[in-house]
Amino acid sequence: MSMTSGPERLKLTDGMEISRVVTGLWQIADMEKGGDTIDPDKGAEHLQAYVDEGFSTFDMADHYGSAEIIAGRMLQRYPENGRRPLAFTKWCPEPGPMTEAVVRAGVEERCRRLGVERIDLLQVHWWTFEHPAWLDLLHVMAGMRERGVIGEIGVTNFDAAHLHLARADGIPLLTNQVSVSLLDRRAAGPMAEVCAATGMRLFAYGTLCGGFLTDKWLDRPEPNSLSDWSSMKYKRFIDAIGGWEPYQGVLRAAAKIAGKHGVSIANVASRWVLEQPAVAGVIIGARLGESEHRADNLRLFSFALDGDDHALLDDAFAATRAVPGDCGDEYRRPPYLTAAGDLSDHLTSLEAAYRAEDVPGKPGQRRVLSGSKWEDIAGYCRARRIGDRILVSGTTATAGADRVVAPGDAAAQTTFILDKIAGALGALGASMDDVVRTQVYLADAGDVMAVSQAHGRVFGPIKPVNTLHATGSLIGDYKVEIEAEAVVA
Repeated sequence: MSMTSGPERLKLTDGMEISRVVTGLWQIADMEKGGDTIDPDKGAEHLQAYVDEGFSTFDMADHYGSAEIIAGRMLQRYPENGRRPLAFTKWCPEPGPMTEAVVRAGVEERCRRLGVERIDLLQVHWWTFEHPAWLDLLHVMAGMRERGVIGEIGVTNFDAAHLHLARADGIPLLTNQVSVSLLDRRAAGPMAEVCAATGMRLFAYGTLCGGFLTDKWLDRPEPNSLSDWSSMKYKRFIDAIGGWEPYQGVLRAAAKIAGKHGVSIANVASRWVLEQPAVAGVIIGARLGESEHRADNLRLFSFALDGDDHALLDDAFAATRAVPGDCGDEYRRPPYLTAAGDLSDHLTSLEAAYRAEDVPGKPGQRRVLSGSKWEDIAGYCRARRIGDRILVSGTTATAGADRVVAPGDAAAQTTFILDKIAGALGALGASMDDVVRTQVYLADAGDVMAVSQAHGRVFGPIKPVNTLHATGSLIGDYKVEIEAEAVVA
């Protein structure tokens, strides 16, 4: 079967060339939420229509209903791997120990549903970085990539700091999938800097904000209720940037540009995202057999935004507020910009990173061990709670018993350390908001700025008392060590 010319293509690696409009299959879950499933053969026919017009790259996930099965049925039509469409999927495990057996089972399930021996791009979403097993997971996947079970590794909804940490720890990440739109411009900040420094690329979802960035909503009144998950989710983004009128201001600017170029508002919204330097492709969803918009999506490559267009959009942006936090924060801390406004539509609970235990002979006192071999050798705990006071030992970037994380990278180590401290506090009923003091020890005074910025990313709004020591050396490959004290109000 041949693929016709259509949307612009981009070579990501020697063996991977994508359509820059990636067809997203998340709406299959919405279409099936009543309990019915789409017939796989009929679904495959709908996907084939995309391929025939050049939209030959598909994005899905383990929780997008039967999307993987439908895509797998379509892939069966292409016996030669080198000529078949690309099927990217995601795995979103609940936090917990990520042993080789656990990861292998998750990957094999994706292969089984897709009907393939090798996944083109497997992307990982991790719900809380306070649980350090996300790095274990990615290291196991890196080994599977070496063995050919996974073509390439990506992540979804990672912020810039943890993207940097993963790369500094040796994970060969190719992509990060994040929300990018005329309303959500967070990826143009630190995320773009990490991508420029590493060569990683972004897949942008939410580019049409669940249909809100289309002609349908221009000069329309604010809706009183919404029924589909996508609209419910992106209405929260509209509220976050200042509400209906600032959003309509952006929509009017896009409409003016669309009229100038003879295209749709959706084209303008997608084109702006596609022109961001870090973006490899925009993910545009399809309701199979209902709303597919292939002809309109092809117009995306018929024009480019000029200086006047960007100036008009920048004026509209100035009337909006920035979406809070960095990329992916909407899934990890309030305000949760999800369909439900929390994580209840994704998870029932989150497993704690560490377990608290009673301190023998000290009624009312609790402590946490993190598993570092030095805790037994030297006879100490990671953190100890005495009444409302919690003391956290000097903490280094140690994964498991003794593996040094991101050797030589002080900023990455600081990010891992602060996650580890947050996990210990959480096990004792506290959070980083309760921290009143930190002490930072540096092996190299030249790392002051990098470490301070990583510290400020977490503690900027909290501003505990802080002391920074340039010690001149730390044991082994550690560049930084941090201790903390918290008082639970």
